[in-house]
Amino acid sequence: MKVLYVEDDAEARELIARFLGEAGLSVETAPDGKLGLERASSRAYDALVLDVKLPGLDGFEMIRRLRAAGVSTPVLCLTALGEVASRVRGLELGADDYLAKPFALAELLARIRALVRRRERPLANRMQVADLCLDISAHQVKRGGKTISLTPREFDLLAYLMRHEGSVVSRAMIIERVWGEGFDSYSNAIDVHVNNLRNKVDRSFELRLIHTVKGVGYVVEDRSGVQRQGRACG
Repeated sequence: MKVLYVEDDAEARELIARFLGEAGLSVETAPDGKLGLERASSRAYDALVLDVKLPGLDGFEMIRRLRAAGVSTPVLCLTALGEVASRVRGLELGADDYLAKPFALAELLARIRALVRRRERPLANRMQVADLCLDISAHQVKRGGKTISLTPREFDLLAYLMRHEGSVVSRAMIIERVWGEGFDSYSNAIDVHVNNLRNKVDRSFELRLIHTVKGVGYVVEDRSGVQRQGRACG
């Protein structure tokens, strides 16, 4: 489990990061909201732990910007503020849970694990976006009932994008989840594969499903605004 912990108090940051690391989590830290936002927007994490009172860009604004950019990583807010209004504000902006200071480290760990469990979705064998259907078991992709031939890497990339339908995934997330270690981050392989997917999945259809979010990443979604019953994947 990979966690980003954003905290401006150096002593607290070191203590909690060490505790979470000893509990088996992979922890990255950031000392302020600006760096935290940059990392949370460009890297793949299972959860974000944010102190609300951060210098410059506070935790509330960080959450707002992440959600506006389509980043759906679960967020746990840490704050010394006990007022109901503050808790409500964080949740309305897109936080998933709230923990008031002071807190027990064991409770923090338990809340992070529970948060990730709640947000994890079982990997479906069959996925569908509009009339695009992907079957993991059969290693088959169809659009409008017509079979589309993909390379193994194209298939894995499309499956990852469809699994996160409606959420923007960054190049870093794709590298980590699809390509894995050893990938040259300066390579244009991701752009090439996304372009190939567009040619095969979108080019012959009026409704485009693969979109680029400039400066952030890619997203698969139906932006037509039309309520669709959809063709069953079979």
